[in-house]
Amino acid sequence: MKRGINLQVEQVDIKTPEYVSLQFQTAALGSRAAAFLIDTLILMAINLVIFFVLIYSLSASVFDLFYVTDFSSYLVAGTIIIIFLINWGYYFLLEYFAGGRTLGKKFLGLRVIQDNGHSITLLSSLIRNLLRIIDMLPASYLVGMIMIFFHSKHKRVGDIVAGTIVVHERGNKKKKKRTKLDSLLEEKGIYSTVPIVEEWAIRQLTAKDWKLIQTYASRFGSLQQRDRSDLTLKVSNLLFPKIGLDTSNKNFYELEGMLLALYVQMKEEWDYYL
Repeated sequence: MKRGINLQVEQVDIKTPEYVSLQFQTAALGSRAAAFLIDTLILMAINLVIFFVLIYSLSASVFDLFYVTDFSSYLVAGTIIIIFLINWGYYFLLEYFAGGRTLGKKFLGLRVIQDNGHSITLLSSLIRNLLRIIDMLPASYLVGMIMIFFHSKHKRVGDIVAGTIVVHERGNKKKKKRTKLDSLLEEKGIYSTVPIVEEWAIRQLTAKDWKLIQTYASRFGSLQQRDRSDLTLKVSNLLFPKIGLDTSNKNFYELEGMLLALYVQMKEEWDYYL
């Protein structure tokens, strides 16, 4: 692993279960703190809105219509529960359903992944966010900041236990040159196609699957029709059953479009690797 003293640009090599070697740039304390600050400001804004709605509701004369003497107490208790669920669920749900990115992480180009290079799972998201309670001790995330600063991969306690790591996305990389494949995909209207599967289904595919469909897409324009049809059928039979897509009534042209659309969709998930 390469360590930088001033800029703290650190890279880590990860060998996936499929024996695919991936390289990441880990997120250090500065970038993670900035992302956390953005998330905190967002949550503060949401909490303030809820608080003012509560104050207005408690003072509104409309409550005179209710014949429940403890209605205001129930309202306050319900609001406290809602605020807790929002503040905790914000990290837990966004990191799982948004591909390891809260709004703060997305803004700064960060992402949470598993140690094996795969997308964060529901369980790992649950564990790392439950353990925020420890990382926040004794105050102001002191334990978490100390761990991130001194750990070789910038992990806090939640990351160590959950087996996760925070990395920089491809947004920090130099802009790639336009390729023939890009032109082909635009010509076929693939970039404007609605995603063919949900994000949770994409997580069923591995780095090995990504290499397969990446190879398919790169060779697509150079193959003769017969060879392309054979390759399309083989790749479809390998990938589509994994994500629950029924292709029994699809012709070769439809399968080609589906595979290219899947390539574009998977590219968002996998192309940030260094």
